Amino acid sequence: MALHEPVKATETTLDEPVTRTSALRLTLASPLYRGATISVFLSALGFSAAAPQIASFLVNDLGASLTAAGLFYLTNLTAPVAGYLVGRRSDRTGRRLGLFRICAVLGFTGWLGIAYSTNLWTPYLISAVIGAFGGAATSQLFAAIHDEQKAHPHPNSDGVVAVVRMALTAGWVIGPVAGSFLAAQTSLHTMLLATAICTLAQILPLGSLRTPPSAAPAHQATEPGSRGPSLRDMRPLLMFTALYVLVYAGEPIKYAYLPIYMNSQLGFSAGLSGAVIGIQPLVEILLMPLAVLVARRIGVMQLMAIGAGFGVAANVCFAVTGTAVGLFAGQILMGGVWGVFAALGIILAQRLLPTAVATASAIFLSSTALASALGGAAGGLGAAAIGIPLVFLIPAALGLLAVIGLTVMTRSAETKP
Repeated sequence: MALHEPVKATETTLDEPVTRTSALRLTLASPLYRGATISVFLSALGFSAAAPQIASFLVNDLGASLTAAGLFYLTNLTAPVAGYLVGRRSDRTGRRLGLFRICAVLGFTGWLGIAYSTNLWTPYLISAVIGAFGGAATSQLFAAIHDEQKAHPHPNSDGVVAVVRMALTAGWVIGPVAGSFLAAQTSLHTMLLATAICTLAQILPLGSLRTPPSAAPAHQATEPGSRGPSLRDMRPLLMFTALYVLVYAGEPIKYAYLPIYMNSQLGFSAGLSGAVIGIQPLVEILLMPLAVLVARRIGVMQLMAIGAGFGVAANVCFAVTGTAVGLFAGQILMGGVWGVFAALGIILAQRLLPTAVATASAIFLSSTALASALGGAAGGLGAAAIGIPLVFLIPAALGLLAVIGLTVMTRSAETKP
């Protein structure tokens, strides 16, 4: 599939006039959209509550060393493989919501197993095998949403996806605070049990809803034995996902070293440090609907390149300003990055592989695991070699590569007939 074909389709859709029915009303009126919104919020709430606490659980409850606890995050590298397998199965069968429920149950089982682990190796095995498939649940919801929008198109369909992504981001805003509070008031074991419950509870908002036959992928009926998209078909998607990984790789570096920089070197108070960290998700949520509107005017890929440029500027602010104003500016710019990529990334990924949207969703959403591994390794080596705050120049350089790559993809799409 040529790169320019899906990009043109994306921009044509975004250029359509918007009707009076808002994206929020569309979301609330549809059982699928409404249920998916609540489901992704619960999933993000549970996972983000556990993510900052899992290392403490391994060290304090299971006796792991700090090095061993850090290596736990490498188990996420199996997530793209599991996501691809689930996505491919979904595209062949059209059973989006059935696979979503299976993945959610597997995720619940995984977190429950980690919570009751008594041996250090158990959480690693569970996370790498069961947890990897549990993480594929969200991608199936976005595939189901895509199918429904294809069956019942509306000019504000992209706004619906933005609303669902806002719910996902909201879960990530509340989850770490809720997880820290619950762990402090009870125990890390109880906090992990709460994560397991949230993971299972994401099934409830959708009830027994099934994907309507009219919304099933059209190519199913004609290609029941299809082996899925070829590598050539997937090339634009893989290129975009690789560039997204370069942008996202700055997140683990920022969350690992920005608090240390503010507290140890700049001497910020706990309140000021918390305000700097907390302003990004607030800006991100506010900018998501605006990103959809701007994309209708200038094009999705162009806006992605601009968003990646915001990331470069943000990391330069972290590296060279050394003031609260500079760090606030960096976090506001970073909110712009994720306001763009969170609202539009999944939309563009699906349109770069329109014949296999579940596979596209899974590959794109699970790529954050690769980005976390890349960022963690680059940040660790960089902090040892050039120190803090210059370590933030590494994600700035990675982001600059992403800007160049996205610009090349945009121009390639424009110049091809």
